[in-house]
Amino acid sequence: MQRKILFILFMLAAGTLLFANSGGAAKTIEPSWISLLPPLTAITLAMVTKQAHVSLFLGIVIGACFITGGLWSGISSSLDHYLVNSLAGSKTHTAILMFTMAFGGLIGVMSANGSLKGVIHAASKYATNNFRGQLLTALMGLVIFFDDYANSILVGNMMRPFTDKVRVSREKLSYLVDSTAAPVASLAAVSTWSIFQMSLLDAPYTNHGITQSTYLTFLQSIPYSFYCIMAIVFLFLTVFMKKEFGPMLKAETRAQTTGAVLSENAQPMMDKVLVAKMDASVTSHWSNAVIPIVLVLAITIGGLFVTGIQGLNPGDKRSLINIITASDANTALIWGSFLSGFVAIGISMIRGLLNLRDAMDAWIEGARSMILACIILILAWTIGDICAEIKTAEYIVEATKNFLTPALLPPITFVTAALISFATGSSWATMSILVPVTVPMAIQLMQGDPNAIVQTPIFISTFAAVLSGSVFGDHSSPVADTTILSSTASGADHIDHVRTQLPYALICAAIALIGGYFLTGIGVNVFVSILVGCAMAFAFLKFFGKTVPA
Repeated sequence: MQRKILFILFMLAAGTLLFANSGGAAKTIEPSWISLLPPLTAITLAMVTKQAHVSLFLGIVIGACFITGGLWSGISSSLDHYLVNSLAGSKTHTAILMFTMAFGGLIGVMSANGSLKGVIHAASKYATNNFRGQLLTALMGLVIFFDDYANSILVGNMMRPFTDKVRVSREKLSYLVDSTAAPVASLAAVSTWSIFQMSLLDAPYTNHGITQSTYLTFLQSIPYSFYCIMAIVFLFLTVFMKKEFGPMLKAETRAQTTGAVLSENAQPMMDKVLVAKMDASVTSHWSNAVIPIVLVLAITIGGLFVTGIQGLNPGDKRSLINIITASDANTALIWGSFLSGFVAIGISMIRGLLNLRDAMDAWIEGARSMILACIILILAWTIGDICAEIKTAEYIVEATKNFLTPALLPPITFVTAALISFATGSSWATMSILVPVTVPMAIQLMQGDPNAIVQTPIFISTFAAVLSGSVFGDHSSPVADTTILSSTASGADHIDHVRTQLPYALICAAIALIGGYFLTGIGVNVFVSILVGCAMAFAFLKFFGKTVPA
């Protein structure tokens, strides 16, 4: 531990000496290799020290010192400007914190009234072992396809008590949850992700006189989203083949042989109070938990339609696509999480499980258990703002653009998107940056009628590479909000989740790059590439994976 502390202090001192100057005047920000230092510092320290919040904060301070040009100005602006602005300047961030804590409150009530134990008791009749527990979790992740946040929070919270019983490690649970969140939502024909993805094409299509529907381009890109497909395929292969490797093998071996679902020094993102409450509670009927959870889904889906209709411009057609495009997913999730919490409290009182005071205490205790997750989310958003200001993404794009040819455009675009999203932790920001750059770049490289170019496999593969590479960072970066939410909902130590999932994500990324984007770049049929990728994933687990001892 002392070595880790010294390492942190050394990194902080190095950053201070590098960025501080005597004048304290703000510097003109130009993209350079220094633009990578704040995110790399945060990510490296988080992996080495397992202290995500400290590592993120030091990354923020180093970036702020670079921006402001002084040590004290960097420290002070980190606190009174960047951290404050990550909340005050974003309705979306505030909404995420609200529904995260509201979901914690809901789980607190269901833990205290014994309904989660009732769900475990009912589910144990059908999923009686580790394999079935993992399979049920993965299948639930496919069902909740409309939003990655809703997926992470609902699946993780719902399945955690049961998977604990059948000895699935929290690391594996959070991997199952995370791998069916963004990868699934980004592939769905209608979801909050798909609508955002195709909306990014509007401006470049208009600028180049392209008349093809952006929605058609998105649908055509789905089979080219190799990373998302491989992430899901790899997940199910680990479940059915019952093989793991790397840190995940160690975690699953620990859980299945000793029953310890958490590592010895783990700091779960969800407070242990909720688990203790559930263990101490009586077992009530499973419907006391299922009704609020179903209500979350119903209200959230209904909220998407309500906010979508309200957001339509006069004269807009009330089509499903237009409604979802204009919807506000965060508002819908707030409605769903808070109203379902009120219903859970009402059920507890009506059925004599809790009185009003105990129910409210349980809700507050559950919400309070999410504080660590909320702190890390705020820090992650702040370092994302820092990365935007010091032009981390612009530097990565600039450093890679000179290597492009039409055949190399898809693989290089994928690598670029993966690097940006991993460094910044924001898939949507990565897509927003790269789509306006790669569309005209592809048209310029391929030379011809833009309306014909957008129908070529190279163009479609390039567009999909942006989306798929962006999902990689969202799926694996310790500063990505959905990675944090998956750790939170699964009750896992955040760094343990990242350390165990990252090797799996890297293998899927390598398969997507080699078996997917390189092959389609040279003209191989997309479905042949998918089969090649599946074969590579199977072969890797066959030869390098090990069966977890029971």
